[in-house]
Amino acid sequence: MEKVIYKHHPAPLWLVALSILLPTSFACLATSATNVAIPHISGYFGSTIDEANWIITSYMIANSCLILMSGWLENLLGRKRFLKIFIGIFTVGSLICAMAPNLNLMVLGRLIQGIGGGPMTPVSQAILLAAFPPDKKGIAMSLYGIAVMVFAILGPTFGGFIVDNADWQWIYLVNVPVGILSVAMVHANIEDPDTKRKAGKTDYWGMISLVLWLLSMQVVLDKGQQYNWFDCAWISWLAGFSVCAFVFFVIRELESHSPLINLRLFKDRNFLIGTILSPSINMLVFSSIVLIPQFLQNMMGYTAILSGYALAPRIISCVLMMIVINPLMKIFDNRILIAIGFFFLGVSILFFANLNLSVSFIYIAIPQVLMGVGVIMTFIPVSALVLGTLPKADLTNGASLHNLCKSTMTAIVASVASTLVARHAQIHQVYLVENLSNFNLVFQQKMSALISTFMSNASSSYAAVKANSYLYRSLLTQSRLMAYVDVFELFALIAFCLIPLAFLFRTGNQTKKHCVVEKFTEHRHDETVKY
Repeated sequence: MEKVIYKHHPAPLWLVALSILLPTSFACLATSATNVAIPHISGYFGSTIDEANWIITSYMIANSCLILMSGWLENLLGRKRFLKIFIGIFTVGSLICAMAPNLNLMVLGRLIQGIGGGPMTPVSQAILLAAFPPDKKGIAMSLYGIAVMVFAILGPTFGGFIVDNADWQWIYLVNVPVGILSVAMVHANIEDPDTKRKAGKTDYWGMISLVLWLLSMQVVLDKGQQYNWFDCAWISWLAGFSVCAFVFFVIRELESHSPLINLRLFKDRNFLIGTILSPSINMLVFSSIVLIPQFLQNMMGYTAILSGYALAPRIISCVLMMIVINPLMKIFDNRILIAIGFFFLGVSILFFANLNLSVSFIYIAIPQVLMGVGVIMTFIPVSALVLGTLPKADLTNGASLHNLCKSTMTAIVASVASTLVARHAQIHQVYLVENLSNFNLVFQQKMSALISTFMSNASSSYAAVKANSYLYRSLLTQSRLMAYVDVFELFALIAFCLIPLAFLFRTGNQTKKHCVVEKFTEHRHDETVKY
């Protein structure tokens, strides 16, 4: 049994992994499990869906802010104390959500939950990469993939099961015993590393600009469709403010002597390519998590739990792929696995480009299997490569920046995917409405048949109005169906276009040569400084 030797006592690798991945998995579960419960929560509090969406928005804002601050906070507090504090915050936030008497307190609870859950993802990745030996990196990333990706995919199924069989509050109550157990396990099995970077000055301006950027961006994304985007003056001003805050944040972090986050890590090729591909994987996966339940519940009449079951096959294929991905990574070039994975993702999404209102449950489930295979074949090798060429001292910093990009993409795609469907539905409606004309013989025949049917229980004038309304509702349904098809085609095209980027990674001998050159350059630089 391999052991991680800490300063005070040894801890088995599996116990270290379980201690950090248990809270991480439930933090990722909280990200997506709430989505299917929003209609139930809004009904419970007597609010609109738009108001209830702040439950999702508040979590994403806090989550994104704390992801980027996790490296600085870990260095400030120490790893062990840092983990215990933020697991405790996540647990308290979950308890507030479960006991909230009104929507405002519910939003506050989700904000606190996001603050606690945000740092879990980057810190767990950094701990696993530092703890596991080089020949076990594939196993480490497989475990990380189960906690981050599989549990995030499990969210809609878990949330749907809870809201259809119990009170929605149990989505949050289950986090309380898990949080208490996690704090005890972290206290017993996780230790601070022997080496610790010297704390520099706190970059308060960078921290403020980060919060303002993410807060304003998330409000724009969340409320843009409701207020018709840039046709609304305050949306336009807030979007401009968000851009300015982002530019200021980037300039500040590049020029600061003690930055909140080291943006110069993007000079590393593997880190740059991985930070492009990982958010793209999130985009493809979470777009389907958002759109497929919407389609099934709004257009096919599925319940929350049935729409969750439709996504369940990808969980099974994900778990099965976890078993074989590590041997595959040892046999094949990881770049080839990533390329094949994006191909599977593209094919699975392309299946949904043939949706219609008569598709069976099996037709929805089959592409989920392919998507599960594609997710693991891309996510695990990318996770292993993206931080593989960074110095150990920069692992937490790099993981924070990497996961911020993924979290931001998840927030963006949740809003953009729904907006694309709404906009494309309007476009198709404009073209299809031309067919609802008395000059169209097919329309005349259909109208006559419907009027004859409705006249058995109503007057001719009322029957004509009812027939016209029926056909118009059919037009709206067809427009929205065609919009879903358009959006799935777009995401499938993106998946296929990402395949060549996989071959830009450095692997094997390329990485070794690159490291040798870097060490030689650093040595020459040190000699020059001494001279």
